Amino acid sequence: MPGDGTAGCPAADTGESRFRRCRSGQNGSVADPKHERDLRRIARERFGYEDLLPGQEEAMRAVTEGADTLVVMPTGSGKSAIYQVPALLIDGPTLIVSPLIALQRDQVEGLRDDGSRDAALLNSTLPDAERESTLDAFAARDLEYLMVAPEQLADPQLVARLSEGKPSLFVVDEAHCISSWGHDFRPDYLRLAAVARELGRPPILALTATAAPIVRDEIVNALGMQDPCVIVQGFDRPNIHLSVQHFADEQVKVDALYEAAADADKPGIVYVATRREAEDLAGRLWTKGVQAVYYHGGMTRREREEAQEAFMNGSFEVVVATSAFGMGIDKPDVRFVFHAAPPDSLDSLYQEVGRAGRDGKPARAVLFYRSEDLGLRRFFVGGNGGRPELIESVVAAVSGKKVEVDALAEELDVTRRAVTGAINLLTRLGAAELRTDGTVAVRDDISPGDAAELARRAEETRRRIEDTRIDMVRQYAETTTCRRRMILTYFGEDVHDNCGHCDNCDSGRSKASAPEPGRIPANTPVRHEVFGRGHVVRDEGERLVVLFEAHGYKTLAASLVRDQGLLDVTGAP
Repeated sequence: MPGDGTAGCPAADTGESRFRRCRSGQNGSVADPKHERDLRRIARERFGYEDLLPGQEEAMRAVTEGADTLVVMPTGSGKSAIYQVPALLIDGPTLIVSPLIALQRDQVEGLRDDGSRDAALLNSTLPDAERESTLDAFAARDLEYLMVAPEQLADPQLVARLSEGKPSLFVVDEAHCISSWGHDFRPDYLRLAAVARELGRPPILALTATAAPIVRDEIVNALGMQDPCVIVQGFDRPNIHLSVQHFADEQVKVDALYEAAADADKPGIVYVATRREAEDLAGRLWTKGVQAVYYHGGMTRREREEAQEAFMNGSFEVVVATSAFGMGIDKPDVRFVFHAAPPDSLDSLYQEVGRAGRDGKPARAVLFYRSEDLGLRRFFVGGNGGRPELIESVVAAVSGKKVEVDALAEELDVTRRAVTGAINLLTRLGAAELRTDGTVAVRDDISPGDAAELARRAEETRRRIEDTRIDMVRQYAETTTCRRRMILTYFGEDVHDNCGHCDNCDSGRSKASAPEPGRIPANTPVRHEVFGRGHVVRDEGERLVVLFEAHGYKTLAASLVRDQGLLDVTGAP
């Protein structure tokens, strides 16, 4: 489970203390001044960056020094530069795993616009002849950057060809796709740790815009990252005004959302919970003269691509979407993001909010909140491959042999997604491995019954943590403190000042939270006699929010904690 067995990267070892360590180099070494000068020179001369953003140079330095590195920054903050620049200082080509063909094309075209012809891509759309010439160029080290779709790496022959190029850096873009905690989970990401080993285990650079410690820990574990440098940076978006509107009646809320979307500056995004809501609201907006399009997972791939492209190029003013509208959305002029219902976590909320105002101009993010809506989110916290009977069947079918995923799904008469979810859980528990050839291998010393019991306990833990993540959304919606400060502390930043640009600050409800003697800083490791190990998310004076590895987020009375010594802060930074 999150935080278990993460060598060098416990849940509490993130945030500013970890960030300082990254600045000094791998294992505490002093960064090479020549590397720093070279990084800045290449960034300026080759890519046109006059200055590097906070976090970029530190991450580049870690990559250049050969450290496994996890970088968490919002979309549009220059994550691609973190591998593009140091790649030119490292001897050997760079392999980049990217899940979206459109993103691959954009990045390759961007590199070629800089005068380089040493960037290429591999995906299912490539003609055979071009594919072979690309692989030959990579093996000959005539390519510096090669983008590859994760599903391509299910082919062991392709992985063998790629290993001939002896890549010096293995980049995993959208790394949160390896985590079972979000709706972007992609089974093809599960084999990337095995792929890295087949490639000779080059340093791994993982990039993501999803920042919660739970997700970070799972990325590190699943990719097999070794003593990684972890950098979390850039989540304050002061140009986005945050607010929550409260409702007791569902129809009143829907009407208010409809009027707000119709009247707001365009373009904008409205997130809804269900496919039906997406279609209904988009149709209703058309009656108001708003050019709206809907987007959800029930549409064909072609329909989704057409809807997204039409919104991106300005053919539609508003897109009404479920959470399926996600990766690859980098439209700079989005003026509002409205949520018709609470999402499943603050991670999802802020990632979706972050699609507004990327041009730096004022934008709005509004949550239309009815407390009863949380019940729907809790209902959605269902199984994710954790059913003990399914786990037992998978282990019984695989024990003593290697079985391919599709064949296993057919044998057990369940969906491929269900089997993959079960394998994901077994992998996280250390009981199984998804290999590069798409086969599953279960440990010889794990019986079906033992695996089922492990799965039952893991599923209980997962449900507890998921429930507390939803509760953090409730706290965000119902807080009378600065909303931005709450979000930034959730992501591990030790923030005390009010933002002055949310509804609570506007109304004067927010109280300043200046540091006080005895205040426990964010990321302080703690131990509770009941909940076990965890770390402080934020100290609110009267209340202490702590993320526990096996119990999720808990809000504790600070006076009780301090007076009775319930938290062991001897490991505080």
